[in-house]
Amino acid sequence: MRSILTILLLLLYAGALFSQEIIEFRGDNRSGIYNESALLKEWPESGPEVFLEIEGVGKGYSQPIFADETIFITGIKEDTIDILSAYNLKGELLWDIPYGRSWTASYIDSRSTPTYENKKLYVSSGTGQVNCIDALTGKVVWQVDAIKEYGGEIFKHGDAEALLLIDDAVLYTTGGEENALVALNKKDGSLVWKTKSMGGAKSYASPVLINHNGKKIILAQTSEDFIAVAPEDGRIIWSFDLLQFHTESIGVGAQTNPPLYRNGEIFQTSGYNHPGILFSLSEDGGSVEIKWKNDTLDTHHGGTVLVDGNIYGSTWTNNARGKWASVNWDTGKTNWETDWQNKGSVIFADGMLYLFEEKRGNVALVKPSPEKLKIISTFKVDKGVGPHWAHPAIYNGMLFIRHGDVLMVYNIKA
Repeated sequence: MRSILTILLLLLYAGALFSQEIIEFRGDNRSGIYNESALLKEWPESGPEVFLEIEGVGKGYSQPIFADETIFITGIKEDTIDILSAYNLKGELLWDIPYGRSWTASYIDSRSTPTYENKKLYVSSGTGQVNCIDALTGKVVWQVDAIKEYGGEIFKHGDAEALLLIDDAVLYTTGGEENALVALNKKDGSLVWKTKSMGGAKSYASPVLINHNGKKIILAQTSEDFIAVAPEDGRIIWSFDLLQFHTESIGVGAQTNPPLYRNGEIFQTSGYNHPGILFSLSEDGGSVEIKWKNDTLDTHHGGTVLVDGNIYGSTWTNNARGKWASVNWDTGKTNWETDWQNKGSVIFADGMLYLFEEKRGNVALVKPSPEKLKIISTFKVDKGVGPHWAHPAIYNGMLFIRHGDVLMVYNIKA
């Protein structure tokens, strides 16, 4: 009887071990979709109730994440050191820890959103130090200067990657002449594998893991290429030259958004009049071809979402201006493009889109529609300074919006 009980306990432990939730940039599989329910479908005229306001989180453009009743957020609080901080839901600082050198050549703010799994946080600094940090204590478990160690190359505005976790590995895009990506062991940061170099620097876009016909594939972007990588050994499955579509004199090589995947097809876009592209994967995932290109949806860096067969996001007119648009996934036809304030970021939860424009901090609650932009409610974030580039996030009925060194949390439960 005792041996049977022991076996059952071991099975339960193994099940828990292999079902650890990963909490990461832009929600479920970096798709911009948050699996929430019972949220408000309309806001008061003054906006949803402010649940919490935290000042002094540090200058940054990164997105907050929420796990184990704790808010984790990166920022620059002094000098040029990136700091990861943990706050409780009273706004009290639990701990903060430096995790690497900030990017100082331009836009001196933190960039990387941490990734959480099993009481650990994984985050990279603006100059490419990759870290594993204990989420309870803030202690650095290990740190690897991945750009230096593996001959990486950072693009013009620094390292903005949110680290991708796959099984026992942490994935990091190095770019450069030696590798394109490396996989590091979660336990100690040691090298698991590295890919061959594809040329070009690391881009700003974060990689995504897809499951295509039962086969796991990593989708990553360098400043020059869109690449598919085998997660078991780092083998390059295919690559696609993206520079051919960068026709503007600015933004060349600036890949910015995580790709979207559905049913053997991948959507990728990067602003600067780079077309939105839908790729079709072969049955075995070993090759890719263009299904359609769309010249409207060239999202700068605010991400896109796929809802009921339509893609939503903002468009790039120039670095200071942009509109909002919807494109049909199957045909590539533009459903609509329209002005609303300015370009920005978009996420989705419980049947509604959340738009956050980047210049003045206006937030809109939108009913998804292929017919037109259906704005239901709006309000304005008036705390903080600088561009509103941090993407919003939703956890446990709370809307998290970061502006500079201020984090606002709104109660959006119905």
